Amino acid sequence: MRLVHAFYSKAMVDEEIGWIFTEVAELDLEKHIPVVASFWATNLIGAQTYGGGAFHVHAELHENSGGLTRDHFQRWLVLWCQTVDELFDGPIAAAAKVHALRIANAFYGRLQMFPVPGEAAGA
Repeated sequence: MRLVHAFYSKAMVDEEIGWIFTEVAELDLEKHIPVVASFWATNLIGAQTYGGGAFHVHAELHENSGGLTRDHFQRWLVLWCQTVDELFDGPIAAAAKVHALRIANAFYGRLQMFPVPGEAAGA
């Protein structure tokens, strides 16, 4: 949970993506951090404590924000990797960064199938 806390302390005040967490998602960190920590524990150390689906929430953010862009995902990834590097080293830290890259690419790719209200088709 330390990693997730540290990440959100950066992300929520970030000039590029902080508004997505604070204004669009209006995150309640007390509720959100345990869920995200469970996601990462399941994916990195096999904890099997996460049973949700993370994509649906991001599809809603995509729609409500006017569209999550590649730049948004890249900034998220930079902040995540910086946070991992500040706190950890070794194979699990490396896996956290690789898995984050896969998630960012997969989510961004899937979101291209979801039009944003007000966007011209094929734009």
